[in-house]
Amino acid sequence: MIDAHIHADCRPYEDFETMAVAGIESALTLAHDPMRMTTSAVVLDHFHRILDNDFKRAKSNGLTLKAALGLHPRSICQDYKLVLRKLPWFLDQEEVIALGEVGLETASNIEREVFRTQLKMADELDMKVAVHTPRRNKREITIKTLSIIHSSIDPSLVVVDHVDTSIIDLLEDFEGMLGITVQPQKMTPQEAVELLEGTFDEYGPEKFMLDSDMSSSPSDPLSVPKTVHQLKMAGWDDEKIEMLSQKNAANFYGF
Repeated sequence: MIDAHIHADCRPYEDFETMAVAGIESALTLAHDPMRMTTSAVVLDHFHRILDNDFKRAKSNGLTLKAALGLHPRSICQDYKLVLRKLPWFLDQEEVIALGEVGLETASNIEREVFRTQLKMADELDMKVAVHTPRRNKREITIKTLSIIHSSIDPSLVVVDHVDTSIIDLLEDFEGMLGITVQPQKMTPQEAVELLEGTFDEYGPEKFMLDSDMSSSPSDPLSVPKTVHQLKMAGWDDEKIEMLSQKNAANFYGF
């Protein structure tokens, strides 16, 4: 199994063993806002922590970790342009396989500018992008998010994450990937199965991937295995489950 969206820097050492024991072989850790990102120095130190520390912690527990780095909409500091200038160097590092987590939180002018700039950067680099959708005003902001994606990058390079029932209809014809986040206060494994049962074949079985988004928020490192278990209980065949929990993420990100 692959957990396609975590924030490893917020998790204790023991979580990685728990994930590995449950059958998760790989995970993607993404840049986010673990503290007040007041200056570019804080943001860049966050990137360095992911590269310098988290890979070692995961590997020592048998978990292969890859990274996505980028300027999260809640991490836009006053001197954000310095982060954007340095970002290509970070994206060129061996363990970095995507740009992310990026997107809109409130859809302010500066968020849209930073989002658009990073999408164009990824398009030029032919690099995959993990795109955030917020908890608040989710549908309204997702509509704006999709508009910016379509005007800035080849959508097939993009995964729109934290997809739920409030926005799934907006993504029926989206050419990229859809991330289903199973996390306390977002979606239970049972709710994920219900969402997937109504859309999996219609939208295309190759379009979905599962993730836990485990972070400092209420989280469960076993979200993906628990969802796989519920899919089995619901009678899903092994091929479809493998696509959702491993193959789609592996093919998209190149694990």
